[in-house]
Amino acid sequence: MDDPYQNNVNQQMTEGGEYTYTQDGGGQDGYPYQTDYPQQDDDAASDATEGADEDDQMYEGEYQGIPHPDEIKEARRAARLEAKRKARQAAQQEEEEENLPEQYETIMEDCGHGRFQWMLFFVLGLALMADGVDGFVVGFVLPSAEKDMCISNADKGLLGLLVYVAMMVGALVWGGLCDKMGRRKCLIYVLTIDLVFSFLSCFAQGYGFFLFLRFCSGFGIGGSIPIVYTYFTEFLQMDKRGEHLSWLCMFWMLGGLYASFTAWGIIPHYGWGFAIGTQIQFHSWRVFILVCLFPALAALIGVVFMPESPRFLLENARHDEAWMILRRVHDTNWKAKGEPERVFTVTNIKTPQTQEDEFIEIQSDTGTAFQRWTVRKMTMLQQVMANVMSLAAPELRLQGLFLVIVWFCMAFSYHGLGVWFPDMIKYMQYEEYESKVRVFHRERVERFHFNFSLVNQIHREGEYIHDKFANIEIKSVKFEDSLFENCYFEDVRSTNTFFENCTFKNTMFYNTDLWQEKFKDCRLENTTFLHPKKGCHLNFQEENDIVIYMVSFLGSLAVLPGNIISALFMDKIGRIRIIGGSMLASSACTFLLLLSFSQGAVICWQCLFYAVSVAAWNGLEVISVELYPSSKRGTAFGILNGICKFAAIIASFIFAAFIGITKIIPIFLAFAALVCGGLVALKLPETREKILS
Repeated sequence: MDDPYQNNVNQQMTEGGEYTYTQDGGGQDGYPYQTDYPQQDDDAASDATEGADEDDQMYEGEYQGIPHPDEIKEARRAARLEAKRKARQAAQQEEEEENLPEQYETIMEDCGHGRFQWMLFFVLGLALMADGVDGFVVGFVLPSAEKDMCISNADKGLLGLLVYVAMMVGALVWGGLCDKMGRRKCLIYVLTIDLVFSFLSCFAQGYGFFLFLRFCSGFGIGGSIPIVYTYFTEFLQMDKRGEHLSWLCMFWMLGGLYASFTAWGIIPHYGWGFAIGTQIQFHSWRVFILVCLFPALAALIGVVFMPESPRFLLENARHDEAWMILRRVHDTNWKAKGEPERVFTVTNIKTPQTQEDEFIEIQSDTGTAFQRWTVRKMTMLQQVMANVMSLAAPELRLQGLFLVIVWFCMAFSYHGLGVWFPDMIKYMQYEEYESKVRVFHRERVERFHFNFSLVNQIHREGEYIHDKFANIEIKSVKFEDSLFENCYFEDVRSTNTFFENCTFKNTMFYNTDLWQEKFKDCRLENTTFLHPKKGCHLNFQEENDIVIYMVSFLGSLAVLPGNIISALFMDKIGRIRIIGGSMLASSACTFLLLLSFSQGAVICWQCLFYAVSVAAWNGLEVISVELYPSSKRGTAFGILNGICKFAAIIASFIFAAFIGITKIIPIFLAFAALVCGGLVALKLPETREKILS
């Protein structure tokens, strides 16, 4: 029987004695065989082709790895199907992302506004109150702390500066992290950091250690404002946002009232403390710091029992957790309204998982525990930085620039005048005090017992012979070119008292705080110091000016009318009119400061300015959380709040520099900033009817 394959090939002999077989179809590929290669029988067929039909011939190009035309067609068909599938998936994902805001708004309307939102309102309000308290702590404790820890004037300014820098850094860091780690988790972290380091600062005896602890505390609490507003916004429906976010702002005012009232009631009381030897002192100003921890502690306990923001969970493809929380909100509200039979009807919320999420999951489940932790943290850091960079996108760039300008102008004028008001009152008190100074010239006092306090006096070229100064206080007294001979000082307490170019002969100081820094260019002949009270010592009856506490208390209380008005009209007339109108009205109030010729006038204009300007703050905080999408909301608010702290730092230096020099420049700067910010605010988009994107 003829081999069928022989009919399809032609045999040709080459020079090397090889045979080449080619197909009749004119194929160019040849297959050489050696001449001594044995001819293969039919029975020696490969197992791979055994049982195949004769008509089912093997494609010859398969020997060289060339795909069969049918395989090529099949691969192309599969590629087209895969491309169509991916296109449909991308379109579906885009549609779902566009529909999520509307769907979420519908769900929140179905959940209603009730008991759950009010519980969250008070818990987050306490966190905001803790931030307000921290803003006042440094100013209240500084007069006592600078004496207790011998803080110089240069170092005294460093404390306030570092606390604001810490708050600025905290706002930037925690604002970005809450978009990746979660609102609730980050709020627990910031409150815990604030509690721990504030508590430790109560016991810090050295100024450097105290400064470090207050810096860490400021870093923690500085992140509370971006998180609180972002967190609460995502539990509110559109028609409730403006009003209830404005009510939430009142807790910052309550923080100021709480700090002022407790400082007024605690710090001036010397007996509210204890001492362990001479090295460890726990005076009443440290008790005040301890009491200021209560709002943060209460907020931390409350947040532990609150759920994560469902909007954050949906943005991160955690559908089941978000659904359970939304059902909890729904059931809590309607049960409190007497309708427990109402059922949460939402069954599915489309939240497509991104490739970035899949990558993180894959990377987080491989390697050692340390490698997994490193991957998670580094990836999260990259996402935070990407979030920050995405705020410069064209669709967000212009409105972001306008917001930055408005925040900066408002913070510059508000915090600048916030420094100017109390410093101006102190300067007026100082001028009044200086005007009452008594001057004694060339007095001679011999064998006299000084058993009464010496206050606000200047003694020039005096002679004190065989005199005794015992159990007295010397405050704001200066002795110049005087002679002390055979004098005895015992149990003397001094404040702002100095001896310049004086001579001491045969004089003894026993148990006094008159030490080296009190004597300038003095000659000490046969003079003895026994049991000196080295360092700085407090006089709580003199070092704490009640007027300063009262000014802060009235300033905090003055914002109450502005808070109420802004809350009632925020959703009626819109955010833009509230911000622009409040800032322009506040600029007009600054001109009244030119009429501040007394302490009472300064306090009056301060209260008026705070009452008018608080509405702008409320509007800014509302519009800042509404303008940005949920995935960038915390990051954007953190940056804006950081800019606010930066403006406050600059303003505090500029405004304080003109105290006692001129009032015109600080007032003009505040006026110009408010007018500029108010006009730019009118260019911002209105968000009153905007669904959270």
